[in-house]
Amino acid sequence: MLSKLKINPSVLRPYIRAGVFLHDLLMIPAAWYLAYWLRFNLGTIPENSLQVATLMLPVVVLCQSISYFVFGLYRGIWRFASLYDFIRIGKSVYVGALIATLVIFAVTRMEQVPRSVIPLYMILLFVFLGGNRALYRSFKDQRMRAGGGKRVLIIGAGESAQMLARDMLQHARGEYLPVGMIDDNPDKLNREIHGIKVLGRFDDIPEVALRQSIDLIVIAIPSLSSTRMQKLVGICESAGTDFKTLPRLEDMISGQVTVNAIQEVSIEDLLGREKVELDRAMMQAGLSGKVIMVTGGGGSIGTELCRQVAGFAPQALVILERSEFNLYRIQTELENRHPQLNLVTVLGDVCDRQVAENVMQRYRPDMVFHAAAYKHVPILQAHPAEAVKNNITGTRITAEAASRFDCDKFVFISTDKAVNPTNILGATKRAGEIYCEGMNTVSSTRFITVRFGNVLGSDGSVVPLFREQIRAGGPLTVTHPDMTRYFMTIRESCQLILQASVVEQEGGIYVLDMGDPVRIDYLAEQMIRLSGKEPGEDIEIQYVGLRPGEKLYEELFYEDEAKETTANDKVFRARHASADWRMVRQVVTRLEQSLDTAGDGDIKRILAELVPQYRDSDSLDIDKVA
Repeated sequence: MLSKLKINPSVLRPYIRAGVFLHDLLMIPAAWYLAYWLRFNLGTIPENSLQVATLMLPVVVLCQSISYFVFGLYRGIWRFASLYDFIRIGKSVYVGALIATLVIFAVTRMEQVPRSVIPLYMILLFVFLGGNRALYRSFKDQRMRAGGGKRVLIIGAGESAQMLARDMLQHARGEYLPVGMIDDNPDKLNREIHGIKVLGRFDDIPEVALRQSIDLIVIAIPSLSSTRMQKLVGICESAGTDFKTLPRLEDMISGQVTVNAIQEVSIEDLLGREKVELDRAMMQAGLSGKVIMVTGGGGSIGTELCRQVAGFAPQALVILERSEFNLYRIQTELENRHPQLNLVTVLGDVCDRQVAENVMQRYRPDMVFHAAAYKHVPILQAHPAEAVKNNITGTRITAEAASRFDCDKFVFISTDKAVNPTNILGATKRAGEIYCEGMNTVSSTRFITVRFGNVLGSDGSVVPLFREQIRAGGPLTVTHPDMTRYFMTIRESCQLILQASVVEQEGGIYVLDMGDPVRIDYLAEQMIRLSGKEPGEDIEIQYVGLRPGEKLYEELFYEDEAKETTANDKVFRARHASADWRMVRQVVTRLEQSLDTAGDGDIKRILAELVPQYRDSDSLDIDKVA
């Protein structure tokens, strides 16, 4: 009716609020006289007492009305009456009655005012005010439930699930109707939360979904580990019902769980691991008030590093990026999110010595995160000179500039492909590790290498490729049925990079705990299922063989590297004998001199002198590469 008359609901609010106040005002004499009636056992109230009660009623009404406003009774809405509203009612009733009693005592010395009337009045007024609000909310909830909406089964009965259920009942406008909860805690079985019954355990989901005609299952356990999430997703799939989830706790900025937070289950939910506990105080101390520089700050890793560094209030954040569009994108984002941030963006290439030195000299960064790199295995395999130029020469130029202008720390972002490399990417990254280790012996700058595996959703990773192939209807191309990789989310990898940059006491190579490796065909199968299709039926998986430079599995440590613990149990130090610095400089110089004249084979041979463990997979039996 309101929509037909085109009446703005805000116009009615003053009248609604006045009506609510009038109701509360009328409850005062009702409670006051009923308290007297109960005091005299529901019989006739003595005339003298009734006269005093009537005489003092204006005092009670005035004191109580003022107390209503002081305690904000009209900030709440009856439709969403909660425990906090009832606490406010209790406070306003108690304080209002107390002040009224003091005034009555001063006027009458409590003659003809029985002592028991005051507590009776307080109890009755609280019941009248709170009870009517509770009845109204119950009535509205019942109407909403009768109105339809998607029938929702909530997985979990913890705090997040309760917040979600309450938001569905209060704010979803009938779009969602929570009809039951599921939880593995036997103490919660058959209990009710916000009127919603816990109907079973995880294994009961298919049966409950069928019995209750469920339209949507929502997994409302943000702290769930990937192993349990995988199990739950499998159960939900067997129920044949659409299912969604809440973001992980670390991804929910506000910490509030609402209907708007519901999202599709992503591959990150299945492959992410238990929440990493970070020493934020240590990170704050290491980054706050410092000038931080990120090279390659417009790439996938660099962008996330910039986002997280900005949150620690650095003195300045300097971003060096050679892609104009990527630089514009991260600059715009950070200016919108952190308007107080002292942000410096520089369009330039780390391979340009003049650019690197000018930036270092002008801004004097305390810490440099060197994320600029080429990283696509097959492309670099076909262009070894470009790989050497960007990944080795760019690292050398940036590292030497940082040392020359007294940077405190230089953090080199490496990869698990640098361990026993079989491709140009891994070999050039290992060369970067060796060069940074050598710089530690001749520079006051501390050079830190952080080594980790594949980053889900990063530029050039397999996840975006699979998503494109699924959109095209398949097939998904998997190189080998036995291929495995270590995976991390971009957010987690960058958090651990920052942690490693402040946890260390000396330079060296730091390795992030990558958990267990994941089979690529399992990743493909799960992504197909999450798209609502069935692998092998709706979308095929096609094995195409290893590409140039690829191996079946990656490693995080060399055999001769000692794995040492650090202050963070997700960050380890790889300690081994350093290479001869003089030899390293000579080979790097010869390698760089060969780029314009030597062929690919010669470049690979010189690179193998610098990285003895490098074995070019192009010359090996592909099925034996591991």
